[in-house]
Amino acid sequence: LMSSGSCLFFLQDSTYDVDLTTLLMFFLPAINRVQLLGRVGQDPVMRQVEGRNPVTIFSLATNEMWRSGEGETSSTGDISQKTTWHRVSVFKPGLRDVAYQYVKKGSRILVEGKLDYGEYVDKNQVRRQATTIIADNIVFLSDNIRDRT
Repeated sequence: LMSSGSCLFFLQDSTYDVDLTTLLMFFLPAINRVQLLGRVGQDPVMRQVEGRNPVTIFSLATNEMWRSGEGETSSTGDISQKTTWHRVSVFKPGLRDVAYQYVKKGSRILVEGKLDYGEYVDKNQVRRQATTIIADNIVFLSDNIRDRT
């Protein structure tokens, strides 16, 4: 009989009654996963730092819309919008080349990948922090890529 907050866990023909928290802590990996649906802000650029593999970089805009004011639960009230810009980097060799060739400014795409946080020093020697999406999949939702050859 299972206790509250536990689950049955099967491993090599054996069954264990494991606390769900224990299962999550010890048997499942951490998750760093991002999905963004938006429009490309600029044509991609490909950069190569000496001693490293090339990377394709572009920006992606996502939009949030909501009703504000007294009519938040009804169809009245002002509509507000917020645009967030994301930096996307593509290192994966096949995907990197496809992104460089076919991702274009204004294209609507879905990017899947992971978050990466880093630091760099700008031209004024000021240390800056940057958040980047490391893409491992891109789905083209607009513009027929077969027409772009």
